Amino acid sequence: MSRNRRNNRRAAYDERQAAYERKINARTAGNSGLYVYGSAARELEPERQWETEPRRQPQPAVRKNREKARHMSAGYVLFLATALCAAAFILVNYIQLQADLTNLTKGVAAKQSELNSLRSENDEKYNRIINSIDLEEIKRIAIGELGMTYAKEGQIIFYADEGDDYMRQVPGTQN
Repeated sequence: MSRNRRNNRRAAYDERQAAYERKINARTAGNSGLYVYGSAARELEPERQWETEPRRQPQPAVRKNREKARHMSAGYVLFLATALCAAAFILVNYIQLQADLTNLTKGVAAKQSELNSLRSENDEKYNRIINSIDLEEIKRIAIGELGMTYAKEGQIIFYADEGDDYMRQVPGTQN
């Protein structure tokens, strides 16, 4: 195909060149054509390669397919229009989903930022409360004012773990 294109371009160039030479020859007819244009003399009868090569005819099946490709039936046009509409619908939905995803991502980022700020505030308040507790003062009040004492050896009761999450102690029952 590129060879035909190149040959067609070359043929068009040669036709323009021949017309130019005829025009120049008509002007210089009185000078007997002795004047030469350019830096080199032209050949009188250049052998042209495209004239010597036989032109191949396309095969009948190829010619038939080319003719078919030039004409579109109504069904084919309808199919193409439907395919175009389907592609447009899919692309619009895809773009909408991308926009929704972007918005959700921004929302998640905002919520994570809010969560981090709330956690840092909570940690600060917790540390402030923990630091404000004086354990020695609590021990003094418990022993001195409330009369609490440390547990003695016989007061500690051990229970077997039965796998429950919690255990109830009923007053008055001891093992």
